[in-house]
Amino acid sequence: MAGLRAASLAALFMAVCAGPVAAQDVLLRSHDGTVAIEGDLLGFDGEFYRVQTVYGELTIDGSGVTCEGPGCPDLEAFVARAVFSGAPIIGQVLLPSLLEAFAIRDGYVLRRHDADGDSARLTLHARGEDATLLGDFRFRLTTSDEGLADLLAGEADIAMSLREARGEELDRAREAGLGDFTAPARMRVLALDALVPVVAPANPVQSLSLRDLSRILSGETTNWAALGVPDAPIDLHLWAPDTGIGQATADQAMLPEGRDLPDRMIPHRDGATLARAVVANPFAFGLTPRSEQGEAWELALTGPCGFALRADRRTVKTEDYPLTAPLLLYLPARRMPKIIRDFIAYVDDPSAQLVIRRAGFVDQAPEEIGIARQGDRFANAIAMAGEETGLDELKRMVGLLAPLRRLTTSFRFEAGSARLDVQSRSNVERLADALQLGLYDNRRLVFVGFSDSEGPAAANREIALRRAKAVRDAVVAMAETARLDRVDIAVDAFGEAMPMACDDTAWGRRVNRRVEVWVR
Repeated sequence: MAGLRAASLAALFMAVCAGPVAAQDVLLRSHDGTVAIEGDLLGFDGEFYRVQTVYGELTIDGSGVTCEGPGCPDLEAFVARAVFSGAPIIGQVLLPSLLEAFAIRDGYVLRRHDADGDSARLTLHARGEDATLLGDFRFRLTTSDEGLADLLAGEADIAMSLREARGEELDRAREAGLGDFTAPARMRVLALDALVPVVAPANPVQSLSLRDLSRILSGETTNWAALGVPDAPIDLHLWAPDTGIGQATADQAMLPEGRDLPDRMIPHRDGATLARAVVANPFAFGLTPRSEQGEAWELALTGPCGFALRADRRTVKTEDYPLTAPLLLYLPARRMPKIIRDFIAYVDDPSAQLVIRRAGFVDQAPEEIGIARQGDRFANAIAMAGEETGLDELKRMVGLLAPLRRLTTSFRFEAGSARLDVQSRSNVERLADALQLGLYDNRRLVFVGFSDSEGPAAANREIALRRAKAVRDAVVAMAETARLDRVDIAVDAFGEAMPMACDDTAWGRRVNRRVEVWVR
């Protein structure tokens, strides 16, 4: 009976303090003295104790017990601590900017401490003469690989990554009790970026097709003459393969085309070095994040099946630009101290989206694109419509969409899969949250499916319709508290009627397979 009473006091979800602590003996006693739990203290997050007991690992609300023994923490001097490990682009620029805004919003004082090339530290203090230390944020500036490895090994609380966790890492996370890293609560899309092809400002090339980009990156095209400019070798500058951007380059730009990065590339470990090298060499060609292109000149992506695309805010949000690069945080399935939880929740706040934009990245705040800005897309749909896409279908598409505005919240799928990609899975959660907040009450939402042009047009439209229904169902299922009777939700599909890119590359086909959301 005592065991049952003890277990009833413990929340049976995973919880832990931020950062490992040595196990120490404690005795937790209920205020009325009827229940006592003894064990080794594994962690304390300012609210909950995590104790290894004869009943197993228990998490116990500190408000219901008193603590006795040498392992008891000092409740008055508790400091929330978190170690972030991984991509420097996140830990050096973006998270410090967000922490500064968070401190201003919640009335803390932020202090920046001396940092070296591989680490940084920021602390949050109470306002006032005593300036009590409340939060300690430490950053290990390594790589996406090492950040995820530190998280799996228990040496970091949060991993900063420029790529998705891979199969082996997902398996190890589950085995270590860190949860499912593909679940929304375990993975957070912090901001968006894009991989852009860049050249020196003196280079006469202004744009290139996805096919040309694929050939340059794979080493198949090695001379500028293939692009219609004077004969000169192409000096290829890319991020090193063991960096997060290097891995994102391989995942997004090479694997879909079944190609490998060439041996002849010049590797770089940071964007500033790559940008300077490209600017200094008129024969250089690079692929780098939009946020780190420096003075290098971005090339538009174009082709006969679509208009030119540049990585601007809207094309990255909608993933109309084919090489988007989300910035990710991975969190374990354990309880963080309250101030850490508050900060993680803050990154979704509208004010945080402005900070993200000012830091040089693409925010995720949904925008509505009026029909006046859709003219090029509709003109391209008419110009590139195949023989199987009749005029009646184009008229129906224009008739449905003309009164509506397109949301930047779009959905695309992983290469060769019906599974939504990481940015789109985040969009499901965000759109569901908006529905629960009533932001679309008394409005009309239409989920519209599009496809590539491989196969019969009728079959493609049917596939696009199934995808649109699947996305709608996923959003509705997540919007558990939404008053959906107040929202007019519809589904339609136009298959291959409005291509964004040519289908002669895997990138182009992926861009064309999408579900858009239109709103009245």
